[in-house]
Amino acid sequence: MKDGFICVAAGTPKVRVADCRYNAEQIFTMMREAEKQGVKILALPELCLTGYTCGDLFLQDTLLNGAVEGLRTILEATRHLEVLTALGMPLRARGKLYNCAVVIQKGDILAVVPKTYVPNYGEFYEKRWFEGGEDITSQVSIGLPGADGGTMYTGLGQAIIDCPAVPGLKVGVEICEDLWAADPPSRRLAEAGATVILNLSASNEVVGKAAYRRQLVVGQSGRLCCGYVYADAGEGESTTDLVFTGHNMVAENGALLAEHRFTTGLTIADIDVQRLTYERRRLTPFPAEGGAALYQGAAEFTPCVTKLRRYVSPAPFIPDNAADRASRCEEILTIAALGLKKRLKHTGARSAVIGLSGGLDSTLALLIAALAMGMLHRDPSDIIAVTMPCFGTTERTKNNAVLLAEHMGTTLRTIPIGDTVRSHFRDIGHDPEDQDVTYENAQARERTQVLMDVANQTGGLVIGTGDLSELALGWATYNGDHMSMYGVNASIPKTLVRHLVDYVARDNRKKDPELAQVLEDILDTPVSPELLPAVQGEISQRTEDLVGPYELHDFFLYHAVRWGFGPRKILRLAELALGRQYSREVILKWLKNFYYRFFAQQFKRSCLPDGPKVGSVSLSPRGDWRMPSDAVARLWLEELEGI
Repeated sequence: MKDGFICVAAGTPKVRVADCRYNAEQIFTMMREAEKQGVKILALPELCLTGYTCGDLFLQDTLLNGAVEGLRTILEATRHLEVLTALGMPLRARGKLYNCAVVIQKGDILAVVPKTYVPNYGEFYEKRWFEGGEDITSQVSIGLPGADGGTMYTGLGQAIIDCPAVPGLKVGVEICEDLWAADPPSRRLAEAGATVILNLSASNEVVGKAAYRRQLVVGQSGRLCCGYVYADAGEGESTTDLVFTGHNMVAENGALLAEHRFTTGLTIADIDVQRLTYERRRLTPFPAEGGAALYQGAAEFTPCVTKLRRYVSPAPFIPDNAADRASRCEEILTIAALGLKKRLKHTGARSAVIGLSGGLDSTLALLIAALAMGMLHRDPSDIIAVTMPCFGTTERTKNNAVLLAEHMGTTLRTIPIGDTVRSHFRDIGHDPEDQDVTYENAQARERTQVLMDVANQTGGLVIGTGDLSELALGWATYNGDHMSMYGVNASIPKTLVRHLVDYVARDNRKKDPELAQVLEDILDTPVSPELLPAVQGEISQRTEDLVGPYELHDFFLYHAVRWGFGPRKILRLAELALGRQYSREVILKWLKNFYYRFFAQQFKRSCLPDGPKVGSVSLSPRGDWRMPSDAVARLWLEELEGI
């Protein structure tokens, strides 16, 4: 439960229709197994204590008494179990019969929730036996003795189960058809604060229904910013007319975490409640907690560290699936090019001016500019690619820049800046042998000046090449490469830049082998600003040796900005996702570096040029990230001290 994680499960026990004693044994056995597996919240199918397919037997007192006796057996057998469990059973109340979810923990009943929308169509005739539970709030007798020896009474109606041991964790329940309704109870439950919704279901299987059911579950978890645990009836139900396959799912905020079908047993996943509460707090359309009056219950959990089963991507900006990755790359390139197309058209720019270094970022900017020119039906010669060799430029990067620019049909200009920078050193009294930050930044600022002046000469716009990772770390020279007239890479992290260039290279291996070859060599070139002299013709200044691996920094950036996670939680997730590549000490070192630089360099992000947003993480000061330039990192760094 540490860091907001809670282990949940959807379970499908084997059942025998109308054999409540057998079903009770299967249920408490599954509860014991769930507890053994570390599960804290368990959802079981609709009417699993009797079987869903009992038909007119539901009206028989013998079956209903057997269900109550089965519940008694379960409560007695699980008094020592901490797992919060919702199980399905029929319940007599108010002179009618209700299809209910009974929520139990440690041998106590915490809530009894009736099904709101009872179907009476197609193969489902529940209204023949059950009353709908909409707007019911009453005290009812279950037929079991209470703690004082008298009759046990409990609330019947929609309920919220609070779990104080996990801040933000509140559990609500709906039953099968409720989810398919136009206004599901889960909507009201979420508005009342429920962050995990349990659905006890008995949904029969027909061709194509599973896909639609999956869309419902995943979509509802996304709309409500909640965890959604769907437990379906399976083996043992009557097959007179219907077949049930135990289609169990766990979803979180629009993502499917776990799924099983055609089986019995447990489907286990970890839900991140902290992530859900952050997202609700961030999304202004999501209402403050309130709404209709609901029964309140409380569950007690012993604090512990949840053993994480969830997959944590080592590259959260990049899809794992190759097809999804290709589709994402195509979409990002198109979005960025559309943004630049609009800016070029609106300003009437006659050219797009790009400083082409032979590195990844400027290569991506050139590829995007070429797409934009194509959208405008303009010749690529309207792109002016400027190479500006200086003290650290290697033949490899210079040649790649020239080859790329020429191959793509741009207007290429080579403007050496070494003499100009030396003259500047004389003007300000700087010793060229002192290769400090002034030595480096003077080159970066001179390059920007050249680009701005070329843009003036040609009636064009300077296209920025800096990426999101560099903005997060402040790895840009203020009023140097930090500045442009439109930054097409501004919301694209470094790890994704690499995949975008690789995507174009792969796409052109057959169509344009020469372009693919130069792009692949650029991909193999170490990331470097090339501001210090080369050593024996090789790059001497490698960015990741100085600021740390971009693989780590992009991971930190995603979880810190997109989900608002604290440093300790990010460290835990990084170890899970990247622990094979990096030791704990290395991850911790660069995480501290990330926070120090992220706070100290905000002033550079406060005055960024315009640029297209392409993903969920952006550091634009005009809406995506508003942070004072003088914010102090002390609290974040102190959280990492002593680890």
